[in-house]
Amino acid sequence: MNLRKLLILLLFFVTVSSSPPSSPPTVPSVPEKKKAGCIKVNNCKCIMSDGSGVINLAALGDSDGYLERFKPILSEKVPASTEILLSFSPCLPFSEPEDFTGTDCLDVAACLIVRHRKNNRFVSRYINYGRHEGNEFQYNDSTKTLSVAYPVLSTSHPQTIVHYHCSPNRSITFSHHFGRDVPLQIQVDSPCACPNACALEDVGPGTIFLIILCLSMTAYLILGSCALRPFRTSSGVQIAPEESLWCMLCYLFTERKGKRPRRRCYSLKEETL
Repeated sequence: MNLRKLLILLLFFVTVSSSPPSSPPTVPSVPEKKKAGCIKVNNCKCIMSDGSGVINLAALGDSDGYLERFKPILSEKVPASTEILLSFSPCLPFSEPEDFTGTDCLDVAACLIVRHRKNNRFVSRYINYGRHEGNEFQYNDSTKTLSVAYPVLSTSHPQTIVHYHCSPNRSITFSHHFGRDVPLQIQVDSPCACPNACALEDVGPGTIFLIILCLSMTAYLILGSCALRPFRTSSGVQIAPEESLWCMLCYLFTERKGKRPRRRCYSLKEETL
């Protein structure tokens, strides 16, 4: 009996020692969500890396391309006799003033106008506060905000940073603390800052050519019908415009509709002969 118990115990230990250890339950891995970025195409446009669309900053400007024009802004440590104005265009370079080429604001994206009151008149100073060349794009996927930094020079630090926030509301706010070493911060809330929103209609050269062609033909037909009068020349009676043009147009229309046999167009010149 004891020998039988020993054999059972020995068989039990051999079975337990030979079985592989139980592995812990595997937890299914959650796929990591890919963060979206915006790849710069040019100084005014970028493409979302996740394929959600294109952000075109040109849709934020007015008919002249300005987001703000001569906008008064507040700044710290500015005397009461000084006024600060800002002009900013997200895409189109401009110059301030337009009739003076010696200004610091020549082909810029942002221009700061500092106006000092002196002897009952304003003395204006124009300061370059950023260009389109060399601007840097950075997209924040969590806040849906595209930040664009506009440097004064391509190798200098940005002087103006604009945050374009994708929002159903429309508002523009400015930071009050800026200077030589601190860039001007502009917050722009707009639905046009969202991908594929506020798309602009692109009129290509083919469309322009068709418009000019249609306008020319319309003007020719209207003026021709008004001035369709016969006049006598050395070779006979003629009509301006030529009567063969009207016969050709009538023939084309009748041929398309009824496929009728072609008829000869007789001119007044032949009838008078």
